[in-house]
Amino acid sequence: MSIHNQSVLNDAGILQLESASVVMIYTEWNDFVTNELVAGATRTLARYNIKKTAKYVVPGAFELPFACKQLWENTRGTGEQPSAIIAFGCVIRGATPHFDYVCKAVTDGILQLNLELPVPVIFGVLTVDNVEQAQERLGGVHGHKGDEAAVTALKMIAYQRQLANNR
Repeated sequence: MSIHNQSVLNDAGILQLESASVVMIYTEWNDFVTNELVAGATRTLARYNIKKTAKYVVPGAFELPFACKQLWENTRGTGEQPSAIIAFGCVIRGATPHFDYVCKAVTDGILQLNLELPVPVIFGVLTVDNVEQAQERLGGVHGHKGDEAAVTALKMIAYQRQLANNR
């Protein structure tokens, strides 16, 4: 793990969140990467005794914001709404500007969800130049981005609960 991101795995304040619910929505595109991101997040959530998890797959990164919003809308009023949503994807640069359009759209879409939804939507989308860079983010020199996304989700759930308790 690189030195600059070690603090993201600091778990102070995220213990005793067993009642939390985390949904992971991930892409089938570049599934050799996204499956490992989901596996890392699943391991981390299990380490913190988060048992309420669900996983949904969508075709590609462009579909992630829609899928996250639909998940929220379809669970409204059911008691099954998640405490956080993690969006996992991997966009690898190609020879056309398609990479730039997809990366901007998915980034803007997830940002918009964070401003609209009452739960955090964690950005777990790798935007890399090549497969080697993706692998470096699956437990290599840059840590495991699946683990980091899960810890981030838990930190944001804890943050929301802290705000609710301070009212």
